[in-house]
Amino acid sequence: MAGVTGAAVLPGAEPFEFEGGSVGVLLVHGFTGSPGSMRPWGEYLSAVGLTVSCPLLPGHGTRWQDMVPTTWPDWYATAETAFLRLRTTCEQVFVMGLSMGGTLALRLAEQHGGDLAGLVTVNPSLTTDRWHAAFAPLLSRVIPAVPGVAGDVKAEGVPEVGYDRVPLRPFASLRQLWAVTRPELGRIVCPVLTYRSVVDHVVEASSGAILLAGLRAPAEERLLENSYHVATLDNDRETIFDGSLEFVRRHAPRALVPDAPCGDD
Repeated sequence: MAGVTGAAVLPGAEPFEFEGGSVGVLLVHGFTGSPGSMRPWGEYLSAVGLTVSCPLLPGHGTRWQDMVPTTWPDWYATAETAFLRLRTTCEQVFVMGLSMGGTLALRLAEQHGGDLAGLVTVNPSLTTDRWHAAFAPLLSRVIPAVPGVAGDVKAEGVPEVGYDRVPLRPFASLRQLWAVTRPELGRIVCPVLTYRSVVDHVVEASSGAILLAGLRAPAEERLLENSYHVATLDNDRETIFDGSLEFVRRHAPRALVPDAPCGDD
C-alpha cells in the first residue's frame, strides 16, 4: 500500500480488518495518526468475535507531506466506505473513534442516523482554544507545517505511529470538519459513550463540553484519570476496551456477542 506520493506505509501504520460475527465495529484513527493507535483496541474486540475494520485515512501513515493535498471530505469518504462495507455483512455496526476519528464518527452518525447501533469516542475534537489556530489557512501559504501532536501518551515507553509535523492546510480543513459537525450533533439518534482524558495536551475540555451540550441522544461521558490524549495506547486503555465491549453488549442482541474473550477461563 502507498501514500499519495507512493511513499511506503510506516511499519505499524497499516490498516487492519478482523473477520468475526454479525456485529461489526468500525475504528477510526486520529489526525496525523494511524491505525497503530487503534490496533490493541481492535484486537481486543476481535477476540470476543466481533468483526472489526480500521482503514488508513488518506495522507496518513506515510510522511506528513502526503497529507497536504488531502481534506476532511477525503478522510470522511474513506471512513464512510468502510462503514457501508460493514453494513453489508453485519447485522449491527458500532463506530468508535479517537480524536479526529471521533469527529468523523460523529459525522457518520449525523449522516447515517439509525444505521449506527452505537458510537464510542475517545477525546474527540470539535474545537480548539488556541487562538492562533484561526490563522492556519493564511499561515499555510508560507509555513507548510508546524511541530506535531502525535505521541501524547503518559505511559512510559509507548510510542504512537504518527507524524512529527502538523501540515497546516489539512489542519485548516479539520477546522472545517468541526464547523459542519458541531451544528448537527442533535441529529445523532444512536447511544453515545465518550471518554475524556482529564489531562490532554492536544484536545481541550471545551470539545467535550460542546459534544455533551449538542447531543440529544442518550450519552455518557467517562473521565480518564491516568492517560493523556492517545488514551487507546495509554494507562487507561483497558478501561476503554472493557467499557466499549460492555456498551456493545448493552446495545446489541445478547445472542450476537459472546460473554467472554476467547481464551478466558
